[in-house]
Amino acid sequence: MKGGSILGLELNEEFCQISYYDREKHEPETLEAAVDNYQIPLILGYLGGKWIYGKEAKHLATVDESCTVSDLYSKAVRQEKVSFGGQTRDGVWLLAKFLQLALEKFEYIDYITFSVPKTDIDISKMLKGLGRFLGVPKENVFVQDFKESFCHYMFYQPKELWQYEAALFYCDRNEIRAYMLRRLKTISGRGTEMFVTVDEVANAQMKELAAVYPVLNVDKAKDADERFKSFIQSVFEKKVVSSVFLTGEGFENSWYPGSLKVLCNGRRAFIGNNLYSKGACYTSYHKTKEEDEIPVYLDDTKMMEQVCLRMRVHGKEGWYPIVEWGSHWYESDGQWEVLLEDTSDIEIHIESLATGELQAETVSLDGLPKRKDYALRLSVETMFMDECTCKIRFKDIGFGEFYPATDFQVEKTIHLGGSNGQFNSLS
Repeated sequence: MKGGSILGLELNEEFCQISYYDREKHEPETLEAAVDNYQIPLILGYLGGKWIYGKEAKHLATVDESCTVSDLYSKAVRQEKVSFGGQTRDGVWLLAKFLQLALEKFEYIDYITFSVPKTDIDISKMLKGLGRFLGVPKENVFVQDFKESFCHYMFYQPKELWQYEAALFYCDRNEIRAYMLRRLKTISGRGTEMFVTVDEVANAQMKELAAVYPVLNVDKAKDADERFKSFIQSVFEKKVVSSVFLTGEGFENSWYPGSLKVLCNGRRAFIGNNLYSKGACYTSYHKTKEEDEIPVYLDDTKMMEQVCLRMRVHGKEGWYPIVEWGSHWYESDGQWEVLLEDTSDIEIHIESLATGELQAETVSLDGLPKRKDYALRLSVETMFMDECTCKIRFKDIGFGEFYPATDFQVEKTIHLGGSNGQFNSLS
């Protein structure tokens, strides 16, 4: 599929969505599972020696449920063993098989971003492993939660839609949740760099929704509309909101005309169910554009410190991050090669977003062989032990046939603040 090598996938307990970057339209498109339906049922089937998935497997389940397995994402996260098709399969293997079938139409994949309800170190490792199984280079596989996907979707929308705060309402059959995308106040010295976050600002259980979905009950719909309208007004109180986005199966019926008037009062409103996969696709697209600067998304799982070395990159000298704020500590291991000028030590800067402080650490290069400028080649490796401890290793790797590598190696342990309450100090 042309332009289909830059992907964003939404995965949840029930379905999968696939968005790909269309180079001709310069925006993501979403694969349809049916007409105007992007949700691919997360079901796998095996019949007559053939694997099937999605809508076809869902139909098979109505005929012979023993030939199908559902809830694939949750089973993979829990690493369950599943007896299925006469064999016992691992949940991760089953999800990998589903993705392999669902992505068959893409001849190759350069970048892929998974968007899931929440992330942690185990989920991230599992999904990155699936990306590599699909043939994507490990450095081109990314994992983010739904809130971050919302952010990345917004970054590529007209600026007036998030000039102030932008609201996202999610609704299923029983509950409505409200989120706000807002800018964080920058600390002096950060230049033009912008930081944003998404807060869950309210949620409500609405029993009336079970009655209006999927068959509309007029009286229950009126009650639900009134409650939703009051909910919106409480969320928007004392806020300036530029735009509103509605997502989730609960908004599929038009049971909320009164609420819609409040939503659209002085702001633009949008409805759709492929926002997360498109946001993930925009993340993949951003990774292909080194010069494309977008705001930094922060939440209470992200790094609040940035670790920098002074380097000259593409002829421009400055402090360049080897650990970036806004990243997860468990995804921040890395390795680089650098050429040294005549120097006896290396200075490391650790900048904190929470406090605005800059800490300097020095690494002595005593014992490193004396060579001409730019003939000293070192590998620089970052390794995180936990969210608060980063080891940086500098190792002599020689310079081709002219200068063989020596056994010189030095490590520096950097102690970071971690997330413990620091995020809350940003406002």
